Amino acid sequence: MNMVWIAPGKFTMGSPASEAGHDTDEGPQTEVTLTKGYWLGKYEVTQTEYEAVMGNNPSTFKGPRLPVETVSWNDAVEFCCKLTERERSAGKLPAGYEYRLPTAAQWEYACRAGTTTRFSGGDANNQLGYLGWYSGNGGGQTHPVGQKPPNAWGLCDMHGNVW
Repeated sequence: MNMVWIAPGKFTMGSPASEAGHDTDEGPQTEVTLTKGYWLGKYEVTQTEYEAVMGNNPSTFKGPRLPVETVSWNDAVEFCCKLTERERSAGKLPAGYEYRLPTAAQWEYACRAGTTTRFSGGDANNQLGYLGWYSGNGGGQTHPVGQKPPNAWGLCDMHGNVW
């Protein structure tokens, strides 16, 4: 898996109530400090990666470079546990490290990539379609990971493809 280092830092989590498209669960805005850096996947977990660890592929839309989908939170946690075990056994994971899901703050910090705008590429509505696959441009299906440009920190598909 291709991982990107996310350095510690501060950011404002959430969006202002006046922002276009604001949902009530996106506020109130809160200042957050992440004191430790972490690694995050450059792409969503692909079906090939998931199947290599879990031995199955529950996805509706099939393809080796497509993101795995139709997994529950529990499935994702189990994937992280099994991947940690596999990498430790192979001597590829340093002591004290583990694969796990990011917290909401870690995910939003990484998605924003140092920006304060609506999308990591700016406030304009067209940024969503430029940066991610969503209901307006995805054709009702997932797409191979990494087809949209990465954000400033090198992370792809942070604005769409799977929900």
